[in-house]
Amino acid sequence: MGVGCGSALAGPLADAASRAEQMATAGDAAGARTAIRDAMSDFLAGLPFAVGTATFVTGDPSGFGMFEPRPNSVFKPGEKIVAYIEPLGLTWKPASTPDRLETRFSVDFDLLDDKGAVLGSQKAFGNFTFTGVSKNSEIFATLTLDVSEAPVGAYVLRYHLNDTNSGKTASVDLPFSIAAAP
Repeated sequence: MGVGCGSALAGPLADAASRAEQMATAGDAAGARTAIRDAMSDFLAGLPFAVGTATFVTGDPSGFGMFEPRPNSVFKPGEKIVAYIEPLGLTWKPASTPDRLETRFSVDFDLLDDKGAVLGSQKAFGNFTFTGVSKNSEIFATLTLDVSEAPVGAYVLRYHLNDTNSGKTASVDLPFSIAAAP
């Protein structure tokens, strides 16, 4: 038996896509883009607070999704650790500037050994504020950590993201190791 695809499955995203297609067909590319962007922003802002992409990178990203992933998670002694992290489902509130919205989050971290023991922690390691005219979903954080005092071994870097506007938290573990220089 087949499953029908019709208006029973339609929702805000499907409705926005239909409107956007009509606008694009009528030659209103800017309106079509705005309809899709606004619907996606509302949808993504309604997701549970979580961590999307979280990976080690070779250097500072130049923008959202514009990074060079590290080929592995093995670092040399004294090498700085750079991570790229995308939060999902951030809460937006009116900003102090009229007609603007704002989202804020902080990042804490724990450094654990390979057995799960916490070797070090820092609250509010990073604080991020984004202000705009729409609920931008293309938000990322670049986190650089200096573990030059850590000896050769296996570790886990646990980042805790804290959505300031909602009080919700999300965590992600990034295992890595420090290997002796050849």
